[in-house]
Amino acid sequence: MSTKFDPKNKIIRLCVLGIGMEEQGNSEEASELFLQAWNESANDFERFIAAYQVAKHEKYISNRLKWMETSLEYAIKSNDDSVKSAFPAIYLSISKCYEELGNYNKAKINYELSNSYNTEPYDKGPFYHGTRADLQVGDLLVSGRDSNYNSEVKMNHIYFTSNLNGAGLAAGLAKGEGRERVYVVKPTGPFENDPNVTDKKFPGNLTCSYRSEAPLRIVGEKTDWMKKTPEEISQWRDKLANNKGEIIN
Repeated sequence: MSTKFDPKNKIIRLCVLGIGMEEQGNSEEASELFLQAWNESANDFERFIAAYQVAKHEKYISNRLKWMETSLEYAIKSNDDSVKSAFPAIYLSISKCYEELGNYNKAKINYELSNSYNTEPYDKGPFYHGTRADLQVGDLLVSGRDSNYNSEVKMNHIYFTSNLNGAGLAAGLAKGEGRERVYVVKPTGPFENDPNVTDKKFPGNLTCSYRSEAPLRIVGEKTDWMKKTPEEISQWRDKLANNKGEIIN
């Protein structure tokens, strides 16, 4: 089972606002937003996300440990495939807390737990790729194209996701004049979590974004995805243009 990451989800939006406040140095406002997210969380997936953000923002190690262990508790309860990718980061954070508190035995246990989780994606699909290219079933999508986000970068990987609406967003942002298409794809080789989004603002790879050096084979097309408005696409383009981070290629 997997609860797909939705940027419109109220709890995720509160956390994103809090992260923005934190980046601007508004620590108190950030803390209030993270606690609001926690108090308004309605399920285990939301509680896991909110508790993690509260934990990261805590100044006192004992409080950080309490909230990080709470995040882990709800991550496990959520029984969510996408959340499994967050376990290494959470266990590592717990290990660091115990180390700072001088409990080296528990620090070692949690460090080993962090390393014990396979870094290979747990996701079994189905997988999608968003583009404006007019393609057919059986065609191969390959790496080596210009990045949609930085025209100076030729991508060494081909990217895809199991989040249907995430693929729809990628189609909206894709270059070209063709209509937005979301293809069902099958990886022809090994793939990995996309390092451009994994363990960034949220733990693990909650957006279910992946990449592969091997081609993707098109096996179908989807039409029942949530299309972004021109205004939303414009906002996303502005956000990406203002992103100071380098593409991990």
